[in-house]
Amino acid sequence: MVETRALERAKSFFFRHFEQIFVLLLVASLLGIHYLVEQKLAFLSFYYLATILAGSYGGRRLAVMSGVFIVVLVFFFQAIVGLDMLPGFYEDALLTLVPWAGFLILTGYVVGRLAEERQQQLNDVKNAYLATLELLTFHIESTERHQQGHSHRVSVVATAIARERKLTEEEVENLRVAALLRGGGGGGGGAVPVAVAMRGAAQIIGEYGHYYEIVGEDWDIEALPIPETVRILAVADAFETLQMATPVRAAFPQWSALEEVEKGAGKTFDREAVRALRVVAGRPEVTAAQELRVV
Repeated sequence: MVETRALERAKSFFFRHFEQIFVLLLVASLLGIHYLVEQKLAFLSFYYLATILAGSYGGRRLAVMSGVFIVVLVFFFQAIVGLDMLPGFYEDALLTLVPWAGFLILTGYVVGRLAEERQQQLNDVKNAYLATLELLTFHIESTERHQQGHSHRVSVVATAIARERKLTEEEVENLRVAALLRGGGGGGGGAVPVAVAMRGAAQIIGEYGHYYEIVGEDWDIEALPIPETVRILAVADAFETLQMATPVRAAFPQWSALEEVEKGAGKTFDREAVRALRVVAGRPEVTAAQELRVV
């Protein structure tokens, strides 16, 4: 359990600081090749892999910057100590290095552009899917008056908390979709079939279906193997549910609902998620997709 959470934090840290880590790895690899490999020129092709990786994950900007950075370092080593050649810039050295440098930067630009176009197409499809999902959720909830818009409001609050907790964009998106899907019948073993297409959201829904079977007064919630996305969803869902009138009780005012959620902090609800909820709820304005709207 502890190892799983540590692995999740390490993964989140890596993707959050990808550019800095990537630059350090490039420098380390160049130094390693220079000091450990005899046929240094033969290993220059290795940097095509690094440039392609930069373009795939970071787009044109990171790919071109990485290519230029690599070229500058290689030319620096050639000027000082030489790469299987005499140090300095003379005709043979330039004829070897200049074409390689040009193709390296061009490769980064092309791969980065293709990756950005693919990501844009994916975003367009995802936005269309989410818009359809929101309309479907509103339609399903319209059959019960007291639940109209509930899933949408939960997704807005959950997204705002996740951003306050500085979760990755992938985690935020999975949480948003999970909040919408669970309202349409996606809890426990009855997950909406479309959730299968987004495994991250389906996993959140499945684990949230057993959330209240795990938490309780006997255990500190920090000691339980519950992903942070699921904890955030629980806080957002409880906060919005308390503000809904039901046939058996009146709706809680916003701050009363917040106080009720805070009473369960540490046992039923994650402390950090509750703290983030208070921050989010205290903001005067929010956008529809990111933050909570204070009434």
